[in-house]
Amino acid sequence: MPFIIREDLLIPDELIEIRCSRSGGPGGQNVNKVSSRVELLFDLARWSDLAEEARERLLAREHRRVSKDGILRIVCQIYRDQTRNREGCLERLRELILASLTKPVPRRPTRPGRAARQRRIDGKRHRSHTKRLRTGPSKDAE
Repeated sequence: MPFIIREDLLIPDELIEIRCSRSGGPGGQNVNKVSSRVELLFDLARWSDLAEEARERLLAREHRRVSKDGILRIVCQIYRDQTRNREGCLERLRELILASLTKPVPRRPTRPGRAARQRRIDGKRHRSHTKRLRTGPSKDAE
């Protein structure tokens, strides 16, 4: 059954591979017996439904998780059971893809307003006055 990102966006099962292994960290005897850590491998290079712009955004944002072969790797070992970790991996994959679909709003450069400039100058003047008061009497006064 394909993994549904949105109504119009599906990932075929053959592009997702899920591996399980033993998780590290606390958990008592359970951690030594149960393979609760889940590693999701998604073949991003072979998935053609994603728009090229969105693919580039995803690769730029998650470049550390994507191998040279175009495999996106997501690991989840937060929970103590395998099912919840698997759901966590799939939800993270959905979030990453949905985030790559939205275009980032370009930053419009702004300049500080008149009041902000005045506050900055007043602060500098106040600080200067405070430091001037710390100096000892001048040698000319003697």
